[in-house]
Amino acid sequence: MFIRSSPDSDSLVEAAKTQLRGCLFLLNDKSAKTEATVFKADSMLNKGTASFAATYFDREDKIMFTSARAGGVVLAPEQQSEYLCDLYWTEKDENGNWKESVNFGRPLNSAQQDAASAINNSNTIFYTRWSENRIHPKIFRAKMMNGKFFEAFELDERINVEGYASQQPFVSMDGKTLYFSSNRPGGKGGFDIWRIKLDELGEFKGEAENLGASINSSDNEVTPFFHEASSTLFFSSDGYNTIGGFDVFKSNLNIETQFFASPVNLGTPVNSTYDDTYMIWDTKLQSGFLSSDRENCEFGHCYNIYEVVNSKIVVTLDGYAFNMDTDEYLPQTTITIKDVDGVADNYTVVTDDEGYYELDISIGEEIFMKATKSQHFADAAVINTKSITQSTSLQQDFYLEPIPEDEIKLDGIEYDFDSDKLRPKSMAILDTLYKLLELNNNLFVELNSHTDYKGRASYNLDLSERRAQSCVDYLIKKGLDKHRLKAIGYGETKPTIWVDESGKPILDNEGKEQVLTEEFIKTLSRKDQDKANQLNRRTAFKIAGEGFSMDSEQ
Repeated sequence: MFIRSSPDSDSLVEAAKTQLRGCLFLLNDKSAKTEATVFKADSMLNKGTASFAATYFDREDKIMFTSARAGGVVLAPEQQSEYLCDLYWTEKDENGNWKESVNFGRPLNSAQQDAASAINNSNTIFYTRWSENRIHPKIFRAKMMNGKFFEAFELDERINVEGYASQQPFVSMDGKTLYFSSNRPGGKGGFDIWRIKLDELGEFKGEAENLGASINSSDNEVTPFFHEASSTLFFSSDGYNTIGGFDVFKSNLNIETQFFASPVNLGTPVNSTYDDTYMIWDTKLQSGFLSSDRENCEFGHCYNIYEVVNSKIVVTLDGYAFNMDTDEYLPQTTITIKDVDGVADNYTVVTDDEGYYELDISIGEEIFMKATKSQHFADAAVINTKSITQSTSLQQDFYLEPIPEDEIKLDGIEYDFDSDKLRPKSMAILDTLYKLLELNNNLFVELNSHTDYKGRASYNLDLSERRAQSCVDYLIKKGLDKHRLKAIGYGETKPTIWVDESGKPILDNEGKEQVLTEEFIKTLSRKDQDKANQLNRRTAFKIAGEGFSMDSEQ
């Protein structure tokens, strides 16, 4: 009723519409849940009037966070540390329990409001500072040496624009990007998420960049956290389809295009009808932290730190192996899985009688898959699960080409006149053959060279042998094992067949293929004779056998 009775331009109407979308989202069971357990962290983290903004500090069982509690830094008798945010750290003991939290002390904590920190791999901490006399929070930076911090200083106008707030910095794991939230000019609405590049010393490169409309709404986006392994940005927003207040969203970054996907609400139980912010995850997305005021406390709705334990992320991969020529299923096809990063061991699966396979794979990895079957060329694929943040199913089919009995012509192989020296164009073609034989590393191969009938037969035989050997030598230089390769020169003894421009055989009156012998070629026109001789001057390869391995070398 309120929406219908109020002007469309009224900001309250827009807020009501946002809340209505959140209610509809919450009622949709399919989109409003994350399979995770959320529980309030113990009292070592949650004390005083507020605790929030946990972030990893050196390792994943050691964190720094913000808290307003007794025993904090004060510089005047009238100050009460229960109402001043300080930066603290803690770590787990040998039993997996959090130890007593430690205040970083002076000069990092200033008896003002010091909060929301992030540290890069060069021992530089970025954090937010504000005071009662200073309305707009600013981002500060301090260097650490031997566990102690030097005096912090305010960052320049590339981060802190006078008259506006900049807050909640986060540094990417590689130390190359600083993310932060700001209501500075050039944004999409209230607070937006921005980023700026960092050099190896943690100094800024260029200007800050707004993440754009794919992330930032006309409302507020805050508390960015970029999960390096999955290339996913986690942040909180009170725009989009929130359940209530600030909700945690995620957006995957396309590494090649540098574009972010549309934000996805993490749903309950991560999000509640209150404010849910400062979401971070460990490397494998198994556990993390968030901050929320979802529970009542003595001072009202206080921010507390919550631990999040994700349900096991299951990635199922399945597919079929096919005969490339006939599209028929290929049973008993062996699929080898290799971890590209070399962390996990190789393993294999075999397709069933209908050419089907299925397996579970891990998140956070890139795998190389190769499908092999006797008398077929292999097929391969690369699967990357580093950007996956929830259970999903993937499909990957393989198409294996039958190995022909006859030789396979290498079109475009050329040599210098009356020479066995390969031209650059020929090397490029042999590079393609090298890749094929690298993938099919179990095959023995003959490299065959042929000439036309012109010249002495003995000379042609010798020239073809030297040309075939040039191809073999090139492939060995590229890295193929010499025991797999054999050079054979046939001279003019094995002429090919007469074909048209498309490679289709030209048949005689009896429907038979026509072999390009000297006798036959001389019956053709001069133009066709040149073409026929060119067809005979060829280099080809033939699969001579299977079963090569390093152990098979003699």
